[in-house]
Amino acid sequence: MSKRREIWLIVLLGTLSAFGPLSMDMYLPSLPELQQQLHTTTSLTQLSITTCLIGLAIGQIFIGPYSDKVGRKKPTLMGLIFFTLASLLASLATNIWWLIILRFIQGLAGSAGLVTSRAIASDLFSGKKLTKFYALLMAVNGIFPVIAPIIGGFVLTFTNWRGIFYILTAIGIGLFFLVLFGLQETLPAPTANEQTKTGLVLKQLLHDKIFMGYTLVNGLVSGGLFAYISGSSFMLQNIFGLSSQGFSLLYALNGLGIVVMSQLAGSLATRYDERHVLKGGVLVALLGAILLFITLFLPHHLSYVVAPLFLIVSMVGIVSTVASSLAMQHEKKNSGSASAVLGLSQNLIGGLLSPFVGIMGRDTYLPMAALILMCEVAALMTYQLTIGKTDHPTTK
Repeated sequence: MSKRREIWLIVLLGTLSAFGPLSMDMYLPSLPELQQQLHTTTSLTQLSITTCLIGLAIGQIFIGPYSDKVGRKKPTLMGLIFFTLASLLASLATNIWWLIILRFIQGLAGSAGLVTSRAIASDLFSGKKLTKFYALLMAVNGIFPVIAPIIGGFVLTFTNWRGIFYILTAIGIGLFFLVLFGLQETLPAPTANEQTKTGLVLKQLLHDKIFMGYTLVNGLVSGGLFAYISGSSFMLQNIFGLSSQGFSLLYALNGLGIVVMSQLAGSLATRYDERHVLKGGVLVALLGAILLFITLFLPHHLSYVVAPLFLIVSMVGIVSTVASSLAMQHEKKNSGSASAVLGLSQNLIGGLLSPFVGIMGRDTYLPMAALILMCEVAALMTYQLTIGKTDHPTTK
C-alpha cells in the first residue's frame, strides 16, 4: 500500500470511527440551553446522550457480523444514509421524547462507521503495525473531541441547539460521497462455509477469556469517559461557572490528551510488551479517578479538577488503542464480529452509566466522580483476572 493511500485511509477511517464524538461532543455545550427550551429535566436531557450510546452499541452487534458476510462498504453507506436522515429530523424535534427516539436512531446508524473502520484496519494490517495504525486512527478520532465542542460552542453564539444537528446532517452527506467514491472493499468474498459459521462467532467471542478481557478493560475505561461526557457540561458550567465557550475549550484540551496519548501508545507498543502499556494506561486513569473523587471534599475550585479530568480522559488514548489492537489481533479471522463486540462494550457500558450521572441534580458531580472511580477500579481488576496472569500468544 502506498503512503498516500495509507494517509487517505487514516483520515477517512478515523472520521468514520468518530461518530461517537461527532454525535455527542458537538452537542454537549447546548445541553443546558436544550433543557430550558424543551422544558425538561437534567436526567431526560442526559437520556438523549444515553439513547445515542445504546444505539451505537446495539447497532454494532448486528452490523459487525453483517459486514463479515457482505463486506465493509455496503453497511457503511447504509449507516450514513440513516445517520443523515436522523440528524435532519432531530433538528426539527419539538419535545424531548422525539429527540430521544431520534438520537437512538442516530446512534444505530452511526454505529456502522465505528464497527467497519476497525474491521477494515484489521483486514489490512496485523501485529504491532495494526497497533500503530490504530494509534493513528485514534489521533484522527481524537481531533473531533477537540474541535467538536468548540464548533458546538461557536454555533451557539449564532443559533440554538438545532443548528448543531444541521451541521451533523451536512457531515453525514459529505461522508456518504467520500465513502462511495473513495473507499475500496477490503474483505475477500467469504466461502459458503464461512457464511454459515458466522452465526456462531458471537457466542465464541463471548466465551473467549482473553478477547473479553481486552474488551471489558476497554469498555470500562470508556465507560468512565462517557460518565465524564454526560456530566462534564453541567459540572463545569453550573458548579464551576464556566461559559459554554470556556467549557468547550477545557473539553477540547482533554480531547487533545487522547490524541497525544494514542500516539504515545503507538510508540511504546514498538518497544515494550503491549499488555504492560495497556496496564500502565489503566493505572494512570485510576489515579485520575481517585484524585477527582478527593476533590469532592475540597473547596470547589476549577484548578483542583483540571488535572484529574485530563488523566481520566487522555488515558483513553492509550487504553483504547492498545486494547482494541490486541483484541482484534486475537480474533483476526472474525474482525467484523470482534469489532462489534468491542464497540458494544464501550457504548453499552457508557449508555447504562450516563443516566445516573445526573441522578442527584445539576449542582453536584458526586455521581459522576463515583461512577468514573468504579469503572477504573473494575478495569484494573478485569485486567488482573483475565490478562495479567496469562502467558498467551497475541493472535490465533
